[in-house]
Amino acid sequence: MTAPSSRRRGASLVDDDPVIATDPNLPPVALSEEHHRRSNRWTLPKILIWVAIALLGAVAWTMLAIVRGETVNAIWFVFAAVCTYLIGYRFYSKVIEKYITRPDDRRATPAEVRQDGKDYVPTDRRVLYGHHFAAIAGAGPLVGPVLAAQMGYLPGTIWIIVGVVLAGAVQDYTVLFFSMRRGGRTIGQMARQELGRIGGTAAIVASLLIMLIIVAILALVVVNALGESPWGVFSVAMTIPIALFMGVYLRFLRPGKVTEVSIIGFVLLMAAIIGGGWVAGTDWGQAIFHLDRTTIAWGIIIYGFIAAVLPVWLLLAPRDYLSTFMKIGVIVMLAGAIILVRPEISVPAVSIFGENGLGPVFAGPLFPFLFVTIACGALSGFHALIASGTTPKLVEKERQTRFIGYGGMLMESFVAIMALVAAISIDQGIYFAMNAPSAVTQGTVEGAVAFVNSLGLTGVNITPEMLTSTAAAVGEETIVSRTGGAPTLALGLAHIMQQALGGQALMAFWYHFAIMFEALFILTAVDAGTRVARFMLQDSIGAWFPKFRDVSWRPGVWICTAIMVAGWGAILILGVTDPLGGINTFFPLFGIANQLLAAIALAVVLAIVAKRGRSYVKWLWIIAVPLAFTAVVTVTASMYKIVSPVPSIGYWANHFRYREALETGDTSLGEPVVLEAVIRNTAVQGTLSIIFVTLALIVMIAAVVVTIKAIRNGGGENTEDEPVASRRFAPAGFLPNADERALEKEWEPILSDERKASTH
Repeated sequence: MTAPSSRRRGASLVDDDPVIATDPNLPPVALSEEHHRRSNRWTLPKILIWVAIALLGAVAWTMLAIVRGETVNAIWFVFAAVCTYLIGYRFYSKVIEKYITRPDDRRATPAEVRQDGKDYVPTDRRVLYGHHFAAIAGAGPLVGPVLAAQMGYLPGTIWIIVGVVLAGAVQDYTVLFFSMRRGGRTIGQMARQELGRIGGTAAIVASLLIMLIIVAILALVVVNALGESPWGVFSVAMTIPIALFMGVYLRFLRPGKVTEVSIIGFVLLMAAIIGGGWVAGTDWGQAIFHLDRTTIAWGIIIYGFIAAVLPVWLLLAPRDYLSTFMKIGVIVMLAGAIILVRPEISVPAVSIFGENGLGPVFAGPLFPFLFVTIACGALSGFHALIASGTTPKLVEKERQTRFIGYGGMLMESFVAIMALVAAISIDQGIYFAMNAPSAVTQGTVEGAVAFVNSLGLTGVNITPEMLTSTAAAVGEETIVSRTGGAPTLALGLAHIMQQALGGQALMAFWYHFAIMFEALFILTAVDAGTRVARFMLQDSIGAWFPKFRDVSWRPGVWICTAIMVAGWGAILILGVTDPLGGINTFFPLFGIANQLLAAIALAVVLAIVAKRGRSYVKWLWIIAVPLAFTAVVTVTASMYKIVSPVPSIGYWANHFRYREALETGDTSLGEPVVLEAVIRNTAVQGTLSIIFVTLALIVMIAAVVVTIKAIRNGGGENTEDEPVASRRFAPAGFLPNADERALEKEWEPILSDERKASTH
């Protein structure tokens, strides 16, 4: 028990840790404080291990940031990342748990209290970690680092690794915990409760609009990765029936057999990849699965609707869990291959494009555009939507939120680092040929060669044979202007993996293996994002029509899902048909919108923590520091995109440039149909930029006002759900300790009966 604070629920005072009486006829639902102190006690072996981790991390950072020569070995990226993550998780996240979230496993989570078999389902922490990680780890950690590689390796590396420990993982963990304490409310709902009508309304509108942009760009990356690739289309399509089978198997056939269904799912997944190569080599396979980008876009739109309305246990959770095996497995495998092969990186620490801000992949100075280009992997507002959407409705025990929220984000950051290493490991000339828009390469080998060589980069002299032979090696017709980051990452992964395993003969297999891995990554974010957007819209409409707030009311589910899918689907089609390359023009807006949403989420958390009482105030800096940095970065980037007179940077400058060309009949920038498309897209982008930054500023100002008021009053209104005593137990981390294993054995017969009952 801590001292009572001045937080209020109505007119009555409440304690920080209310007394919760659990059922004496059941085994303990939580470990005692003595157990926790014993497990955290320092011993000599523990001290030596952590000293070794710290020293290895220090050496790796020294090699990357200080000693670097003409080349740098890729193994130092792996060591710097892993050591920093381990220290951040063991120490920094423990500080957050002890002083800010303060979980209590005696308290039942919404999944236990509101269990309905659809949206509220107590889920094994390992499965939920997989679902959460799969849902948050969409295109961002794959695309952002690849695009930002044009600025050099060092700025991106520092932001990805340090940023996630101090910002991204902090946001994910705290949003997940506070949403769980409020029945799984969305970030918009929490903003309305904590910030008042004006701030809350701005947050809800901003969240809904930003969600449309985020999901559309995620889908666009899938389209670019699978376009005209029958191998990739077949393999990714097969993951849907595999996930459905896993959902039915775990729900009805063999409840609770997570390891068993995992092995089956992995075997079927490998069969889908290998079978994709065979299918792509047949005439009927080419006829059915060789699809253009527009067709694939419509397929994803239809899939997004269906996935968002099905029960979470049937497709969403098993598909995310299935893809997590791929995601984590591939990233760990890539890290191992890097340590084995030890590729030398010749990309400069800071490139000329990092210095002048005029890169061909995207334009803009290193500050702030590096920080909004590398969004997911360091800090991502999209995660706040997942952490306050599906995941808090599935958490079994409160202490699991650190493992799921903070730990899940660290794994995504590792994905981003591996993506960066893969991108900078390939020839720089090939990198720019793949990532430059077709408007400058004309989509041809000759055009790409001419453009890349005109950049005047030291040591870069690309030839047509390099591009054609690379395309042939990976089993593709062309690699020119394969924008979106996914093909570049796939090529980098294949380049490293074939040196470690299989040689040049397996180059095509590794490339398409990576494409399916990436598409799985992103589609899980598309379906989870659509589901969360539906929750948000249902709650917003429910202010006028209360029936919509009932998430089990099917007409409301279908109507709201259809509205959100239509919104992001329209933007997706704009991106697919964009003549300047949908990713190249839309990704900066995606990055800025994503980070603005992160600022909104951190602002809401800041107000919540301040309201908890005086004992929390001295720890507010943990939230305030990343919030302040994100606010400066995103507002600065927004101003660049809105008011910059440079057409390659400013949306409106480019808009008026193309409008003038259309009015004067100037065809040097393209045919009229091209000019009209650019005019339309830049108008959409410029208008949304103004709306996003305005709404975000309103939310942040409202949060600061509420925070100052709460500090002065010694706390504020308590908006958490009334505590209910828990009637179940589960370990907090991935691997249970000895005390948790002993308690698990006591609970196994009880939980086994519950699982059997749920199958009926």
